[in-house]
Amino acid sequence: VPGFDPSLSMMTGIAPINPMIPGMGLVPPPPPTDVPVVKEIIHYLPPPSTRERPPGCKTVFVGGLPENATEEIIQEVFEQCGDITAIRKSKKNFCHIRFAEEFMVDKAIYLSGYRMRLGSSTDKKDSGRLHVDFAQARDDFYEWECKQRMLAREERHRRKMEEDRLRPPSPPAIMHYSEHEAALLAEKLKDDSKFSEAITVLLTWIERGEVNRRSANQFYSMVQSANSHVRRLMNEKAAHEQEMEQAKESFKNALTGILTQFEQIVAVFNASTRQKAWDHFSKAQRKNIDIWRKHSEELRNAHSEQLMGIRREEEMEMSDDDSGDNPSKKLRVDDSALAAQAYALKEENDSLRWQLDAYRNEVELLKQEKGQLFRTEESLTKDQQLQFLQQTMQGMQQQLLSIQEELNNKKSELEQAKEEQTHTQAMLKVLQEQEINVLTVALVNQDREKNSEKRSPGLKSEKEALLIGIISTFLHVHPFGANIEYLWSYMQQLDSRISANEIEMLLMRLPRMFKQEFTGVGATLEKRWKFCAFEGIK
Repeated sequence: VPGFDPSLSMMTGIAPINPMIPGMGLVPPPPPTDVPVVKEIIHYLPPPSTRERPPGCKTVFVGGLPENATEEIIQEVFEQCGDITAIRKSKKNFCHIRFAEEFMVDKAIYLSGYRMRLGSSTDKKDSGRLHVDFAQARDDFYEWECKQRMLAREERHRRKMEEDRLRPPSPPAIMHYSEHEAALLAEKLKDDSKFSEAITVLLTWIERGEVNRRSANQFYSMVQSANSHVRRLMNEKAAHEQEMEQAKESFKNALTGILTQFEQIVAVFNASTRQKAWDHFSKAQRKNIDIWRKHSEELRNAHSEQLMGIRREEEMEMSDDDSGDNPSKKLRVDDSALAAQAYALKEENDSLRWQLDAYRNEVELLKQEKGQLFRTEESLTKDQQLQFLQQTMQGMQQQLLSIQEELNNKKSELEQAKEEQTHTQAMLKVLQEQEINVLTVALVNQDREKNSEKRSPGLKSEKEALLIGIISTFLHVHPFGANIEYLWSYMQQLDSRISANEIEMLLMRLPRMFKQEFTGVGATLEKRWKFCAFEGIK
């Protein structure tokens, strides 16, 4: 690089460094304007091989230091990479250097591989090849964990603030029941604008259990006010339905007018395509007229299909209305005004009747309160008789409970006896099945022995004789026998082309040398082959 002096003494005893190393801070001066710039080749220096970087690493390991290197020299060499907070030097030519920031470690790593020499001495103790690598330090990891926890806290706080911002507002608190609040609520229920808020409060009071004998009349009047809004809601629904029908009708009329205009435009295009007028247009004009005509016909067909769909829907609705009509409905439609008046009179009659019942309840409560104040001797004797009858009833109930407990105990004993009986029956079935299995196995073995004695041919080849010798030796060292899979796995190591079926057929042909036995019970039942030639000789 022009203007770079390799004899700079900023690092004592180190060989000249490539100034293009990242982070070294040796920036060349700008070239003079009057001298032509000569482009030079810049050689890329790959980063040295290092271990895996620990999280939050600020400490590096420096090995290969000269034996006579001091902390001041090390400080002078590595302080150009960044601020050094600590240097821990060992007696064995290495040290650990901790920087203030993590990016300073990346600069120090690029010093790995350079040779360091103290002054102009040629002694081995004054020179060494540096090896810089990442180091794992507790302080770095602790600071990194603290930073991560701080970032996590900030992220949680940010999410909480976002959730609080997006959370819908809480519903207003509902006041407790009192006669004054009930009177205000009754007025709100009559107001259409405050009905939704008031009906929520009424529902909450009823669910809380505020209804009792004294407040029943007030709650009934509020429920009656809520019921009076049903007629208003039905009227609103009918008005909205009427508006919807009018909108449908206006849309249908507008669509019919648009379709009429489309028909007229298509008629104009069709008249233009006739020979009288068509011959006078140029080729480009004819092409445009043809494109416009096709586009208009497509739009006309789409609008006509939409209009026909609306008419079909209306016809289907009319047919449904006709099929659902009956004489009583027609009578209601004809006499709707009279029915509304009758319904209003019925509601007034019901309200008066319920109010009369409420007054009767209040009169009975007052009579009971007065009777408690002026209780006579006759009432006292009646109370004593009632107490005596209650005591006798309690005794009878206790007797009934004891009888029920005895009955439950008997039932449990009966169920236990039934369970034992079913268990014994299952055991008997299992034993019978085992006996049947043993008998069938014995009969099968006898039949096989007889058949094998009748039709046991001699050996066919030298291979079979060799197999019989190996199998006999294998089974002889297994006195309890072996199943055909175990035997086949052993034989396959000697001859990979042999199959388990061939081995089993060979054993069945020689019943005096090999016999088959069944071991186990039920699901653990297993067939095993044994060597029995010596038993035949005995």
